[in-house]
This record gives sequence, C-alpha cells and structure tokens, in this order.
Amino acid sequence: MAFIKEETEDMKMEFIKEETEDIKMAFIKEEETEDMKIEETFSVKHEDTEEQTDLMALKEASLELNEREEKKHYNKHHDFMTGERLTQAKKCSSQKKAQKTGTKSHFTCQQCGKSFSGKGNLQVHTRIHTGEKPYTCQQCGKSFSQKGSLIGHMRIHTGESPFACEQCGKSFSGKGNLETHMRIHTGEKPFTCQQCGQSFTFKGNLKVHMRAHTGEKPHTCKQCGKSFSQKGSLIAHMRTHTGEKPFTCQQCGQSFTVKGSLTAHMRNHTGESQFTCEQCGKSISGKGNLEVHMRIHTGEKPFTCQQCGESFTHKGNLKVHMRTHTGEKPYTCTLCGNGFTREQNLREHINIHTGEKPFTCEQCGKSFRFKGQLKCHMRIHSKENCFRSRRCGKSRGVKST
Repeated sequence: MAFIKEETEDMKMEFIKEETEDIKMAFIKEEETEDMKIEETFSVKHEDTEEQTDLMALKEASLELNEREEKKHYNKHHDFMTGERLTQAKKCSSQKKAQKTGTKSHFTCQQCGKSFSGKGNLQVHTRIHTGEKPYTCQQCGKSFSQKGSLIGHMRIHTGESPFACEQCGKSFSGKGNLETHMRIHTGEKPFTCQQCGQSFTFKGNLKVHMRAHTGEKPHTCKQCGKSFSQKGSLIAHMRTHTGEKPFTCQQCGQSFTVKGSLTAHMRNHTGESQFTCEQCGKSISGKGNLEVHMRIHTGEKPFTCQQCGESFTHKGNLKVHMRTHTGEKPYTCTLCGNGFTREQNLREHINIHTGEKPFTCEQCGKSFRFKGQLKCHMRIHSKENCFRSRRCGKSRGVKST
C-alpha cells in the first residue's frame, strides 16, 4: 500500500511536472508568437511609415505647386478686378456727373410739365406762370423775372456796350446778342422747321413761322377782335384805331404807321434802286418787289379766291377781297363809326372830317382828299380820259372837291 501510494504520488508529481512543462512550453510558444506578431506589425508599420513619408513629401510638393498656381491666378484675377473696378468707378463717376449736368428730370413744373436739373431753375421758371418780377429798374421802374435781365437792361441807361463784333465793330450790351449777331457774318441758321425745312437765324423767328403751319394767332385786338400771329403785327394794327404814325420822314415830314413803310419811302429820296426791270426799265428797291412787279408783264395772278375764283397778283389784294365775302370791316372811324375793309380807305375817309387834302398835283398844284382822285386828275394833263360811260361811251374827267 505504501508502495502503491508512493508510486501514485510519483506519478502525480510527474504528471504535474509534465503538465507544468507543457504549460511553460505553451507559454513560451505563445510568447514567441506574440513577439513575432509584434515584430511583424512593427515591420509593417515601419514600411507604412516610410510609404507615408514619401506620400507626405509628394503631397507637400503638390501643395506648394498648387499654392504657386493659386498665387499666379490670384495676381491675374486681382489685376483684372482692379482694372474692372477702375472702369466701374469711372463709369459710376461719369453717371454721377451726367446726373448733375445732363439730367433734366429732377424738378418738374406742376403747371406745364417742363423739367429742370436744378431747383433754382424751376423757381425762376415758375415766375412765367405767376408773373412775378422781383427785379425792378430804379431808373424807369421796369421789372424783370431774372437778375441777369435787369443787369442787361441797365446798360440801356448807361449806354454800356461791352461786347464788340471783331468783324464789323458793332457793339452790344449782352453777350448773347453778340453771339446771335455773329450769325449774320457766318450765315448760320441753326433753327430749322421740321415740316417744310426752312431755316432761321433766330429761335423766335422759327417759333413765329410755325404758326403759319398751325394757324395759331395768339395776339388779339381788344377793340375789333382781329387776331395776329405776331405781337408786332398787333401793335401796328392798333395804330389804325389810334391813328398813331410814329415813323416820320425827316426830309418831307410824311409819317407812317410801320417802320417798313418809312424804309421803303426813304428810297424815293435816296434814289436807291438795286433792281431794274429788264422789260420796262423801271427801278425797284427790293428783289421781292421786283418779282411782284414782273407779274404785270407776265400777267401771273397766283392768288385765287376759293369762293368766286377771282385771282390777284398780290396776296394782300386777295386778303382784302375776301372781306367782300365775309363782310369784315376791321378799320373803323373813331369819329363817325364808319367801317372800311382797307386801312387806306380809312385814312382817306378821315380827311373828310379834318378837311385835309394831302394829295397834290405837281403840275397845277391842285389838291385832293383821295389818292384815286389825284390819279384820275393826272390824266387830264396827259389827255387821257378818266372815265368812260358804259351806256353811251362818253369820256369825262373827274371834278376835284
């Protein structure tokens, strides 16, 4: 039993020893395996690190290249943007300047719709509607809507004419008047009618001319209701009512209602005759008058009445003739109220009231109230019969009154 027990214990010890050895071997084996794994892992990691190092170097080189390309692109883009900004800045500046100088839509007149670039210009313009004239001449009391107009007006009193024409030496009180005058020398006619193409030196002349197309006659006589396209025509017309003749010939004393009549009359004294009729040799003072005179020889009568068909050589004659259809008698005698179709008839009628006989025969000195009477009387001296009876054919002269 003791032997068996001892043998059993020896077997146990041996088994334990073997088991211990196996465990040790397994542990060592396991430890070796782990070391190999660690070494293998370290080797792989080392290889990865080297590979990553190469990649990092390549990446850094790529980044550096990209940075250079970006910098180059930025410089180009910056230059382009700078140029574009400068262009935009110039454009913006030009637009602002245009708004200040060229735009006329900031301030609009509520009455007529006209636009102005400045508030001050609108304020001055509104005086046309209100009739306000805040600038008054201290010498004559005349008022003006603008200060510049008053300054120009004052030169009438002082006689100052600071603006002189270099070509003819004529002086003017205003710079604008000189500029307008220069068109006489240059022949410039900047104002053109869009309907008929006729050009004018002055804007006012174009404005008046346009009334020939529109038929507008804004100037009306308060006494007889007759209307005119020009203010000057109304002023001249008013003299038919007042009898005023402000234009007097210094040589013979004859007076006229309009300046043009005096100018034409003066040629009788000066003998000025620039144009001569080639058919009869008569001297005519103006080219237009010569053209009208030629109708006597040609028989041309370009002005025809649309109602009765009668034709006339002069436009004025047609105008007077039309009054026979309309019954219009614009010339009224202030003494008796009698009306006349022609101004000449009124003037001669006034002679009945005054007893004046202004038409005198140069051959015998006899005087007449009417021009027609003198004309007929002159035929007595020329042995030309004045009137021939339609019934009997007998001729007779005219008896002076």
